[in-house]
Amino acid sequence: MSVWAVATSSLQEVLQSRVKSASATIAPQQRRTPRRFVPGAPEVYFHKAIDNTRLVKLDDPRKKREMRMFTIAMSVIFVLCTVYVWQHFRAIEYGYSIESAKAERDRLTEANRALRLEEASLKDPERIDKMARSMGFDVPRAGQVQQMDTVPESNGPVMARAGVTVVSLSQ
Repeated sequence: MSVWAVATSSLQEVLQSRVKSASATIAPQQRRTPRRFVPGAPEVYFHKAIDNTRLVKLDDPRKKREMRMFTIAMSVIFVLCTVYVWQHFRAIEYGYSIESAKAERDRLTEANRALRLEEASLKDPERIDKMARSMGFDVPRAGQVQQMDTVPESNGPVMARAGVTVVSLSQ
């Protein structure tokens, strides 16, 4: 045998023995339990610098279309939720304004009723007669009362017609 053949055969034997030992060590590693943390044991970290500056990202049209559709869908959902919330708060605001308008209407109705009652009591002929007598007035005599419904014969100013009766104090 030549030297070359001897070196090759010994190299093959070394490689085969390493493969056998490596395969023998792989099987037990797969069966062993996970590593446990041992307090006080040193932890070793290795820093490996990775240079990705030469990598170029390619555009994926399918992924781009999916992201565009997702963005559009989320925008539509956001707009719909915003409109719903706005509508809800407007309905609440309208409810409050309706209630305040009803309270104002009730207050004005009550004030109107009180004013009508006061008007009726002030127009009471007996009350007016008592006040006139306490001020020294008497019942009007004939000729003191003039009806304003008649048209005056002069070309002077004309008062509006409202069915008013005028009592003059002069005779």
